[in-house]
Amino acid sequence: SEELMERAAVSLFNWLHQRLQGAPVKIHLFCGIGNNGGDGVALARHLWEHGYNIQVYVVNYSDHRSPDFLTNLERLKERKIWPEFLNENSPLPDIPDTDFVVDAVFGIGLNRPPDEWVANLIEHINSSGAFVLAVDVPSGLFVDKPVAHSSGIVKANFVLTIQAPKVVFYLPLTAVYVEDWDVVDIGMDREFLESMETKFQEFGKFDLIKFYKPRPKFAHKGSFGHGLIIGGSHGKIGAVNLAATACLKTGAGLVTAFVPQCGYLPLQTAVPEVMVITDSDQDKLTNIAFDLDVKAIGIGIGMGTAPETQEAFSEFLKVRKAPLVIDADGINALANKKPSLDHIKDCILTPHPGELERLIGAWENDFEKLEKAFSFAEKYACTLVIKGAYTLVIHKGFGYFNKTGNPGMATGGSGDVLTGMITALLCQGYATLQATLIGVYLHGLAGDFAARDGGYEAVTATGIIDKIGTAFMEFLRPPEMTPNPEPSEEEE
Repeated sequence: SEELMERAAVSLFNWLHQRLQGAPVKIHLFCGIGNNGGDGVALARHLWEHGYNIQVYVVNYSDHRSPDFLTNLERLKERKIWPEFLNENSPLPDIPDTDFVVDAVFGIGLNRPPDEWVANLIEHINSSGAFVLAVDVPSGLFVDKPVAHSSGIVKANFVLTIQAPKVVFYLPLTAVYVEDWDVVDIGMDREFLESMETKFQEFGKFDLIKFYKPRPKFAHKGSFGHGLIIGGSHGKIGAVNLAATACLKTGAGLVTAFVPQCGYLPLQTAVPEVMVITDSDQDKLTNIAFDLDVKAIGIGIGMGTAPETQEAFSEFLKVRKAPLVIDADGINALANKKPSLDHIKDCILTPHPGELERLIGAWENDFEKLEKAFSFAEKYACTLVIKGAYTLVIHKGFGYFNKTGNPGMATGGSGDVLTGMITALLCQGYATLQATLIGVYLHGLAGDFAARDGGYEAVTATGIIDKIGTAFMEFLRPPEMTPNPEPSEEEE
């Protein structure tokens, strides 16, 4: 454990030193008396040895000290570095807004709110205006249960978390305390880590690229499946346009749109590559029937909530024969007609938070939301895609967090694009989980490229579609090879 603490301290120091480059900023290190505080004390030693101006505070909140904390405290004293011990009677230290704060008071073991005087110290740090770097987790934040108090939690500008991220970094109500974060690798055995069972994991390019299906040279449009997009109502045909176009741009060989009659001319004009069939009704869907052999279906986009439409949707669920991606008003129809839920086995549902609440009921906190979402997905044997800053895919009892995407994607039509993309991947023969994860990842990546070119405010659903090709190219780009450095004279 002592060696692991030293590895953590060295990794923390390297991250800081790379960015500060010996800058003459004063660094205030607030250290608890457990292992998190030990990390902070060991970091202080490395900073001092490289000439940084530091002040160490020991937040003396208990009589119990971890052995590794005490070992590193002695190493500080051997170097004539004298920490300032803080208790409930100590004055609050002065922290100018030009200084730098390292928060190492509490780690992942915290299971109750901090004492009042420690909470006051944390609020003092938060109000100082100084840049705050938290070690492992922001002090005062629980990692396995909801926040029980609105004060006494460090609001970190950056968190360097040890070895693996924590679930609370991804949840809306707790992520507000974590402006940004990175993982510090302390050299734990990779095979051991991979062998550990966990309910959640983060996924990215290198987790997904192994599932990619290259296109055979002699393939034809029939090789990549026929996708059907069902939706639209008067004034909402644009949603089908977006989903169908995204379906094409993500590689479906053929795409057909099933819409009310009012959507026929707009779609034939706007998206000539998409075939169109219509309902008998002019303005809404009333009878979802077609004679097509399709590989996957995206349904619900712009569909509206007319009673006839919801009834037609319910009847269609009973007879559908292809994999289904259900979005938007399709999810609202499920919420309004609960018996329809008995027919969504193996379907992919893509709700935003409001639609999710209508589907599974209200929740008091993010942990209750997760519990309800997992129970719902298990009960109905479906896949849930909970859209958000870190979109979460729930599939067969496991949760997968996505890190691509940005706040600019909180714009009308973005979800329609995702529905089209996942539908296209199902058309091409990807399994349910593969299609969902790759679709979510590429959707966020396309949004990142759109934001890069024009800023968050200018991101549109059409702009995301325009970057799907760029996202694919980045997804398929091999990692850059690092050239071998020139040998030194000694090596020669």
